[in-house]
Amino acid sequence: MTAAQAVGAVSREAAEWYAINWQAIHRNVRRLQVRIVQATKESRWGRVRALQRLLTHSYSGKVLAVRRVTENNGKATPGVDQEIWDTPEKKTQAVHALKRRGYRSQPLRRVYIPKSDGGTMRPLGIPTMIDRGQQALHLLALDPVVETTADRNSYGFRQRRSCADAIGQCFLALRSAKAQWVLEGDIKSCFDKISHDWLLAHVLMDRVILQKWLKSGYMEKHVLHETTDGTPQGGIISPALANCALDGLERLLQEKFPAGKRLKSLGGDKPCVNLVRYADDFVITSKSRELLEGEIKPLVEQFLQKRGLELSPTKTVITHVEHGFDFLGQNVRRYPNGKLLIKPSRKNVGTFLNGIRQIIKDAHGVSAADLLDQLNPKIRGWANYHRHVVSKRTFGRGDHIIFSNLWQWARRRHPNKPPRWVNLKYFERRRDRDRTFFGETCDDEGRPKKVWLFHAQSTPIKRQVKVKGEANPYDPTYETYFEEREGAHMLETFRGIRTLRYLWHEQRGLCTLCNTKITRITGWRLHYCVPRVKGGSCPLVGLRPLGLSRVDWLILHSQNLQTASLYACDGGSMSKKDFVVLASRVIALYFIFWGLDNLSYVPVDAFELHHYSPLPQEYLYKVHLMQLSHHLVVGTLFLIGAVWVYKCGPSVESFLSPPD
Repeated sequence: MTAAQAVGAVSREAAEWYAINWQAIHRNVRRLQVRIVQATKESRWGRVRALQRLLTHSYSGKVLAVRRVTENNGKATPGVDQEIWDTPEKKTQAVHALKRRGYRSQPLRRVYIPKSDGGTMRPLGIPTMIDRGQQALHLLALDPVVETTADRNSYGFRQRRSCADAIGQCFLALRSAKAQWVLEGDIKSCFDKISHDWLLAHVLMDRVILQKWLKSGYMEKHVLHETTDGTPQGGIISPALANCALDGLERLLQEKFPAGKRLKSLGGDKPCVNLVRYADDFVITSKSRELLEGEIKPLVEQFLQKRGLELSPTKTVITHVEHGFDFLGQNVRRYPNGKLLIKPSRKNVGTFLNGIRQIIKDAHGVSAADLLDQLNPKIRGWANYHRHVVSKRTFGRGDHIIFSNLWQWARRRHPNKPPRWVNLKYFERRRDRDRTFFGETCDDEGRPKKVWLFHAQSTPIKRQVKVKGEANPYDPTYETYFEEREGAHMLETFRGIRTLRYLWHEQRGLCTLCNTKITRITGWRLHYCVPRVKGGSCPLVGLRPLGLSRVDWLILHSQNLQTASLYACDGGSMSKKDFVVLASRVIALYFIFWGLDNLSYVPVDAFELHHYSPLPQEYLYKVHLMQLSHHLVVGTLFLIGAVWVYKCGPSVESFLSPPD
């Protein structure tokens, strides 16, 4: 008999945080954001500012802002004050501390991370938690304006848009043979060079607060440095400010070169000018090289100069589509047969394989299972990123190179063993592959299991359905549209995981506690109503889905509140006695339905039917056989269900008892 553990009383501030009705919070913020979008469409800027002030001073907005900064990946990274909000008490105090009066922005903590080229370092500015909370709060009011006024084909740092949508737009713009030339544009130090004066004059938000962020400075090696231009890379609101500065370029090009206008300089042909932008990287298509060099490039430079920006001379080039160009890790090229194909770029593939080789090379004393825990997420993520383009052959070559590196790792691990012994220890036949690398480990219950290498070639190729250019996630008109897209994306996310697909369907994509959408942004968690340490088994069938967006602090440990969870109720295994009882009840129920079905027919015998009906006796025999076949089919289905429940279902008590 175990002794009960004493649990201390919950503080008032913690109780306030746990008592928050997140469904009502989301509804209040959403309602104000919808009103901001409507006012922006009508160009009623005074009303927009009034609604923004109402949102930034509301309790719902402050709670949602604190929730965001305490649940993202940087929640444990402090600023210059070395303070983080890691307890419910601190979160509640932070909600009440988010006030405009008396607010002073603190300097950023400067850190450096390596760029993709490996030679240069990218500076990041990490704000304090209170500054992050203020930025997240004002972003709730600014983002609806940015989404409403954004360019149609801008895809970076925007909700419900991705790199795959940008690549899809590239294909649509270049599939016609008339668009032959491409301007590959890259803005030099975009975040570090944006003009403060331009932002203060054109960004529709509280300018006093914005100026405090822009002029806060940064601390590097205990020395305070001033900031005269640029927005810090690392701030929550910085991507939205960058989009504000770059939006309008597509509209400018469309006004200068309309889609249906024919130019005399091109011999009466259409210019075929299209812009596709992802953050500070963009491509512009055109009919001729002269048009790009003589008119479009100077127009872009003039547009950027007003914002304190300039094009990078080394990365901005003009390329013919038959030579191909790299964009967002993909290579876009029209081949001699006239087909436009998009494949993973050589640079992207080389960077990925070099990282895989380095992981395998550094795994000296690591077991095969631990090595696979490092490799599989990277391989799966890389394959999922490229699954929308022509990448099947690339996946095959990548799998072959990874296999060769793993074979060398296994031989190096056992230099005195023959190749046949190494092959039997680390490789087995699995599905259609003769040799698949695996490792042995134990699950949570201590039972041995095998971990298999994920093959990129097993990822199915599925073309991306590009998002509509005018679609706005804050506009109620497109609410159904985005729900359908998110549902399709979630099914792709749960590809190969039948349990999650089942639970997500049963819960209709909602968390049943807070009734909010479970998306890729919120994340999810699989919870067992009967803990596995207390006998609960894998939730495969007999599931009673619940949900979680707020953490049940009486049962679970503190985790991300925004992480919506998929819950599965598991009743444990079923004994033979339970199966006999359940099967007898199922069969009895079947005979009851069969009897009721027969009562509806007064003549139950073919001989008696002959006296009651003028139809021929052969036809009556056929009717009787149809009835018998109907009952046999129903009975077979009942028996199959009983066997299915016996094999992997819950216990009789949990199956027959009503849900909580």
